[in-house]
Amino acid sequence: MQLQMLPEVQTALEAGRPVVALESTLITHGLPYPTNVETALAMEAAVRESGAVPATIAILDGVIRVGLSRDEIDYLGQLPAGTVRKCSRRDFPLAVGLKQNAATTVAGTMIVAQMAGIKVFATGGIGGVHRGHPHDVSADLIELGRTPVAVVCSGAKSILDLPLTLEVLETQGVPVIGVGTDTLPAFYTHSSGLPLDARVETPQEAAQVIAAAYMLDLKQGLLFTVPVPKADELPEATAEAAIKQATREADEQGVAGKDVTPFVLRRVAEITEGQSKRANIILLVNNARVAGKIASALAHLS
Repeated sequence: MQLQMLPEVQTALEAGRPVVALESTLITHGLPYPTNVETALAMEAAVRESGAVPATIAILDGVIRVGLSRDEIDYLGQLPAGTVRKCSRRDFPLAVGLKQNAATTVAGTMIVAQMAGIKVFATGGIGGVHRGHPHDVSADLIELGRTPVAVVCSGAKSILDLPLTLEVLETQGVPVIGVGTDTLPAFYTHSSGLPLDARVETPQEAAQVIAAAYMLDLKQGLLFTVPVPKADELPEATAEAAIKQATREADEQGVAGKDVTPFVLRRVAEITEGQSKRANIILLVNNARVAGKIASALAHLS
């Protein structure tokens, strides 16, 4: 697939400077306007502060874009609900062939990042195995098993079945590495208590792991998990009560497939009166900052 790169991103890649990929579903499906645009721009700013170049990925009128201007991010953020395709691996031929607007998921962003030669990608939380529906497995997990990109996140979204999600990642051969933590972050909350495969303390250590993965050419992704700052986390009991209520409502209303996650996230935000949304925004920006530091450390190893 042909890519159209923002000149700043192309120049950085050609010069071997650090670049961090950013997904676009948070703009179109994750947060309301104008919070979505403000958060996307704050993530880009955090990447820059860490010494790297941000590359927000999306599809506009069928063209895969690696890097968006501020005006394009604002345009994407204001498109009416239901008019933007949520783009994972299966959706690329549809979005490109039919010249649609599409926002890339974690899986979709990984695919484009690999095509572009971007090794580090920051997001909020990955998809996983849905609670009560063990056969509903996010394409993100499968993509992590076959696309060599380092993903920096706050674990899988805590609305999911986290133990089963870790089991699928193990089956896919994906190492799950804590950045300053021994346990899997639970998205809104600092820790799920679930043990990880390894822990790194610094961006330099993370970069060494990424460099080794590329040297070994094993083809799978790497998952680096960064907890939401403790001062900004949603209390575990509050998060769990809201998630259980939202998940029950989704089942009762027959919400299924790719519509489950945005429905549950929206309801959790409503039930917690915005506390979950605040934690979500903070962890998104923090992850972008950490990813920028890792990408910068990786560039110095090259």
